[in-house]
Amino acid sequence: MNATDRTPADLLRSALAADPARPLVTFYDDATGERVELSVATFANWVAKTSNLLQDGLSVEPGDRVALLLPAHWQTAVWLLACSSVGVIADVAGDAARADVVVAGPGRFEEGLACRGERYALSLAPLGRRFVPGPPQGYADYAVDVPGHGDRFTPYAPVDPEEPALIVAGAEYTGAELVEHARGDAGGLGLTGPGSRLLSGLPYDTWEGLSAGLYAPLASGGSVVLCPNLSRAGEETVAARIESERVTVVRAGS
Repeated sequence: MNATDRTPADLLRSALAADPARPLVTFYDDATGERVELSVATFANWVAKTSNLLQDGLSVEPGDRVALLLPAHWQTAVWLLACSSVGVIADVAGDAARADVVVAGPGRFEEGLACRGERYALSLAPLGRRFVPGPPQGYADYAVDVPGHGDRFTPYAPVDPEEPALIVAGAEYTGAELVEHARGDAGGLGLTGPGSRLLSGLPYDTWEGLSAGLYAPLASGGSVVLCPNLSRAGEETVAARIESERVTVVRAGS
Protein backbone atom coordinates (compact mmCIF):
# COMPACT_ATOMS: atom_id res chain seq x y z
CA MET A 1 0.00 0.00 0.00
CA ASN A 2 1.01 3.60 -0.56
CA ALA A 3 2.47 5.41 2.45
CA THR A 4 0.53 8.55 1.44
CA ASP A 5 -2.88 6.85 1.73
CA ARG A 6 -4.93 8.78 4.29
CA THR A 7 -8.43 7.28 4.01
CA PRO A 8 -9.85 3.78 3.42
CA ALA A 9 -10.88 4.95 -0.06
CA ASP A 10 -7.21 5.78 -0.74
CA LEU A 11 -6.26 2.25 0.35
CA LEU A 12 -8.75 0.79 -2.11
CA ARG A 13 -7.43 2.95 -4.96
CA SER A 14 -3.90 1.77 -4.21
CA ALA A 15 -5.04 -1.86 -4.14
CA LEU A 16 -6.74 -1.36 -7.49
CA ALA A 17 -3.61 0.16 -9.02
CA ALA A 18 -1.38 -2.61 -7.64
CA ASP A 19 -3.32 -5.73 -8.68
CA PRO A 20 -6.98 -5.39 -9.67
CA ALA A 21 -7.42 -9.12 -10.35
CA ARG A 22 -6.44 -10.51 -6.96
CA PRO A 23 -9.14 -11.54 -4.44
CA LEU A 24 -10.02 -8.92 -1.83
CA VAL A 25 -13.19 -10.18 -0.09
CA THR A 26 -14.33 -13.80 -0.05
CA PHE A 27 -17.67 -14.22 1.72
CA TYR A 28 -19.11 -17.43 3.16
CA ASP A 29 -22.57 -17.76 4.69
CA ASP A 30 -22.66 -21.06 6.53
CA ALA A 31 -26.39 -20.59 7.12
CA THR A 32 -27.15 -20.76 3.38
CA GLY A 33 -24.08 -22.31 1.79
CA GLU A 34 -23.33 -19.15 -0.18
CA ARG A 35 -19.78 -18.34 -1.29
CA VAL A 36 -18.94 -15.12 -3.12
CA GLU A 37 -15.47 -13.97 -4.10
CA LEU A 38 -14.82 -10.38 -5.12
CA SER A 39 -11.59 -9.32 -6.76
CA VAL A 40 -10.23 -5.86 -6.03
CA ALA A 41 -11.68 -4.67 -9.34
CA THR A 42 -15.13 -6.14 -8.73
CA PHE A 43 -15.27 -4.81 -5.17
CA ALA A 44 -14.13 -1.36 -6.35
CA ASN A 45 -16.85 -1.41 -9.01
CA TRP A 46 -19.52 -2.05 -6.37
CA VAL A 47 -18.02 0.73 -4.23
CA ALA A 48 -18.07 3.18 -7.16
CA LYS A 49 -21.70 2.44 -7.99
CA THR A 50 -22.72 2.74 -4.34
CA SER A 51 -20.75 5.98 -3.95
CA ASN A 52 -22.55 7.43 -6.96
CA LEU A 53 -25.86 6.30 -5.46
CA LEU A 54 -25.01 8.17 -2.26
CA GLN A 55 -23.72 11.32 -3.93
CA ASP A 56 -26.07 11.65 -6.90
CA GLY A 57 -29.06 9.50 -5.99
CA LEU A 58 -29.35 10.56 -2.35
CA SER A 59 -27.57 13.94 -2.52
CA VAL A 60 -25.57 13.27 0.64
CA GLU A 61 -22.77 15.64 1.55
CA PRO A 62 -19.55 15.22 3.53
CA GLY A 63 -20.38 15.05 7.22
CA ASP A 64 -23.80 13.48 6.74
CA ARG A 65 -24.45 10.33 8.76
CA VAL A 66 -25.37 6.95 7.25
CA ALA A 67 -26.61 4.38 9.77
CA LEU A 68 -25.59 0.89 8.66
CA LEU A 69 -27.99 -1.58 10.28
CA LEU A 70 -26.23 -4.53 8.70
CA PRO A 71 -24.27 -7.63 9.75
CA ALA A 72 -20.77 -8.59 8.65
CA HIS A 73 -21.36 -9.13 4.93
CA TRP A 74 -19.61 -8.31 1.67
CA GLN A 75 -22.26 -5.70 0.86
CA THR A 76 -21.69 -4.04 4.24
CA ALA A 77 -18.00 -3.80 3.36
CA VAL A 78 -19.01 -2.12 0.09
CA TRP A 79 -21.11 0.45 1.95
CA LEU A 80 -18.29 1.17 4.42
CA LEU A 81 -15.88 1.99 1.58
CA ALA A 82 -18.55 3.96 -0.31
CA CYS A 83 -19.12 6.14 2.75
CA SER A 84 -15.38 6.75 2.93
CA SER A 85 -15.28 7.61 -0.77
CA VAL A 86 -18.00 10.26 -0.44
CA GLY A 87 -16.86 11.62 2.92
CA VAL A 88 -19.95 10.72 4.92
CA ILE A 89 -19.91 9.10 8.35
CA ALA A 90 -20.62 5.37 8.47
CA ASP A 91 -22.45 4.83 11.77
CA VAL A 92 -22.37 1.07 12.33
CA ALA A 93 -25.51 -0.11 14.16
CA GLY A 94 -26.19 3.58 14.78
CA ASP A 95 -29.31 5.39 15.92
CA ALA A 96 -31.58 5.61 12.88
CA ALA A 97 -33.35 8.66 14.30
CA ARG A 98 -30.07 10.63 14.16
CA ALA A 99 -29.10 9.48 10.67
CA ASP A 100 -29.53 11.26 7.37
CA VAL A 101 -29.73 7.91 5.55
CA VAL A 102 -30.40 4.38 6.79
CA VAL A 103 -29.22 1.18 5.13
CA ALA A 104 -30.83 -1.85 6.74
CA GLY A 105 -30.88 -5.61 6.37
CA PRO A 106 -33.30 -8.32 7.50
CA GLY A 107 -34.31 -8.01 11.14
CA ARG A 108 -33.52 -4.28 11.27
CA PHE A 109 -36.16 -2.77 8.99
CA GLU A 110 -38.56 -1.69 11.75
CA GLU A 111 -35.72 -0.02 13.62
CA GLY A 112 -34.63 1.84 10.51
CA LEU A 113 -38.00 3.51 10.03
CA ALA A 114 -36.99 6.01 12.73
CA CYS A 115 -34.87 7.74 10.08
CA ARG A 116 -36.67 10.68 8.48
CA GLY A 117 -34.32 10.65 5.50
CA GLU A 118 -33.84 8.15 2.71
CA ARG A 119 -33.86 4.44 3.54
CA TYR A 120 -32.38 1.57 1.57
CA ALA A 121 -33.04 -2.11 2.21
CA LEU A 122 -30.64 -4.93 1.42
CA SER A 123 -32.01 -8.45 1.08
CA LEU A 124 -28.56 -9.96 1.79
CA ALA A 125 -29.76 -12.90 -0.29
CA PRO A 126 -27.22 -14.85 -2.38
CA LEU A 127 -25.77 -12.80 -5.25
CA GLY A 128 -27.31 -9.65 -3.78
CA ARG A 129 -30.75 -10.42 -5.18
CA ARG A 130 -33.58 -7.90 -5.06
CA PHE A 131 -36.68 -8.26 -2.90
CA VAL A 132 -39.61 -10.19 -4.36
CA PRO A 133 -42.26 -8.90 -4.81
CA GLY A 134 -40.78 -5.67 -3.45
CA PRO A 135 -38.79 -4.10 -0.59
CA PRO A 136 -40.19 -3.53 2.91
CA GLN A 137 -42.57 -0.60 3.20
CA GLY A 138 -40.72 2.69 3.63
CA TYR A 139 -37.58 1.47 1.84
CA ALA A 140 -36.06 1.49 -1.63
CA ASP A 141 -34.37 -1.67 -2.88
CA TYR A 142 -30.59 -1.26 -3.14
CA ALA A 143 -30.33 -4.16 -5.61
CA VAL A 144 -32.77 -2.43 -7.96
CA ASP A 145 -31.24 1.06 -7.86
CA VAL A 146 -27.47 0.54 -7.63
CA PRO A 147 -26.84 -1.15 -11.03
CA GLY A 148 -27.83 1.98 -12.92
CA HIS A 149 -25.09 4.09 -11.37
CA GLY A 150 -21.67 4.69 -12.89
CA ASP A 151 -18.67 2.40 -12.61
CA ARG A 152 -16.33 5.30 -11.83
CA PHE A 153 -16.64 7.74 -8.97
CA THR A 154 -15.24 11.19 -8.31
CA PRO A 155 -16.34 13.10 -5.20
CA TYR A 156 -17.60 16.62 -5.75
CA ALA A 157 -15.25 17.79 -3.00
CA PRO A 158 -12.01 16.15 -1.81
CA VAL A 159 -12.54 13.98 1.26
CA ASP A 160 -10.82 15.44 4.34
CA PRO A 161 -8.98 12.62 6.14
CA GLU A 162 -9.20 14.53 9.42
CA GLU A 163 -13.00 14.59 9.44
CA PRO A 164 -15.11 11.87 11.15
CA ALA A 165 -15.51 8.79 8.97
CA LEU A 166 -16.71 5.95 11.19
CA ILE A 167 -18.65 5.40 14.40
CA VAL A 168 -18.68 1.93 15.94
CA ALA A 169 -19.38 0.78 19.49
CA GLY A 170 -19.49 4.39 20.68
CA ALA A 171 -16.06 5.31 19.30
CA GLU A 172 -15.52 7.81 16.48
CA TYR A 173 -12.66 7.64 13.99
CA THR A 174 -11.45 10.00 11.29
CA GLY A 175 -10.37 8.60 7.95
CA ALA A 176 -6.72 9.09 8.90
CA GLU A 177 -7.26 7.32 12.22
CA LEU A 178 -8.92 4.41 10.44
CA VAL A 179 -5.89 3.96 8.21
CA GLU A 180 -3.45 4.34 11.11
CA HIS A 181 -5.27 1.81 13.31
CA ALA A 182 -5.75 -0.61 10.42
CA ARG A 183 -2.04 -0.54 9.59
CA GLY A 184 -1.16 -1.12 13.22
CA ASP A 185 -3.60 -3.99 13.49
CA ALA A 186 -2.27 -5.53 10.27
CA GLY A 187 1.23 -5.63 11.72
CA GLY A 188 0.01 -7.11 14.98
CA LEU A 189 -1.95 -9.79 13.16
CA GLY A 190 0.97 -10.76 10.95
CA LEU A 191 -0.57 -9.52 7.71
CA THR A 192 2.51 -8.85 5.62
CA GLY A 193 1.32 -8.30 2.06
CA PRO A 194 -0.62 -9.68 -0.90
CA GLY A 195 -0.17 -13.29 0.21
CA SER A 196 -1.74 -12.58 3.59
CA ARG A 197 -5.26 -13.93 3.92
CA LEU A 198 -7.28 -13.44 7.10
CA LEU A 199 -10.32 -15.55 7.93
CA SER A 200 -12.66 -13.59 10.19
CA GLY A 201 -15.70 -14.92 12.00
CA LEU A 202 -16.10 -11.72 14.00
CA PRO A 203 -19.20 -9.49 13.75
CA TYR A 204 -18.95 -5.95 12.43
CA ASP A 205 -20.26 -4.27 15.59
CA THR A 206 -16.82 -3.58 17.12
CA TRP A 207 -13.61 -2.05 15.84
CA GLU A 208 -11.91 -5.43 16.23
CA GLY A 209 -14.45 -7.05 13.93
CA LEU A 210 -14.33 -4.26 11.34
CA SER A 211 -10.56 -4.22 11.35
CA ALA A 212 -10.14 -7.98 10.99
CA GLY A 213 -13.05 -8.25 8.56
CA LEU A 214 -12.06 -5.41 6.23
CA TYR A 215 -9.69 -2.60 7.16
CA ALA A 216 -6.54 -4.45 8.29
CA PRO A 217 -6.43 -6.79 5.27
CA LEU A 218 -7.04 -3.81 2.97
CA ALA A 219 -4.31 -1.76 4.66
CA SER A 220 -1.79 -4.59 4.35
CA GLY A 221 -2.46 -5.39 0.71
CA GLY A 222 -3.92 -8.72 1.78
CA SER A 223 -7.43 -10.12 1.66
CA VAL A 224 -10.22 -11.34 3.93
CA VAL A 225 -12.30 -14.50 4.07
CA LEU A 226 -15.43 -13.21 5.82
CA CYS A 227 -17.45 -15.90 7.62
CA PRO A 228 -20.14 -14.30 9.84
CA ASN A 229 -21.93 -17.60 10.54
CA LEU A 230 -18.78 -19.60 11.20
CA SER A 231 -20.30 -21.13 14.33
CA ARG A 232 -22.62 -23.13 12.06
CA ALA A 233 -19.70 -24.80 10.33
CA GLY A 234 -18.10 -27.87 11.87
CA GLU A 235 -14.42 -28.07 12.77
CA GLU A 236 -13.66 -30.18 9.71
CA THR A 237 -15.36 -27.66 7.44
CA VAL A 238 -13.42 -24.78 8.97
CA ALA A 239 -10.13 -26.66 8.70
CA ALA A 240 -10.80 -27.50 5.05
CA ARG A 241 -11.71 -23.89 4.32
CA ILE A 242 -8.53 -22.60 5.91
CA GLU A 243 -6.55 -24.93 3.66
CA SER A 244 -8.50 -24.34 0.45
CA GLU A 245 -8.56 -20.56 0.86
CA ARG A 246 -4.86 -20.46 1.81
CA VAL A 247 -5.66 -18.61 5.03
CA THR A 248 -2.64 -17.30 6.94
CA VAL A 249 -4.42 -15.71 9.94
CA VAL A 250 -7.65 -16.69 11.75
CA ARG A 251 -9.78 -14.42 13.91
CA ALA A 252 -12.78 -16.53 14.85
CA GLY A 253 -13.82 -15.04 18.19
CA SER A 254 -14.91 -17.03 21.22
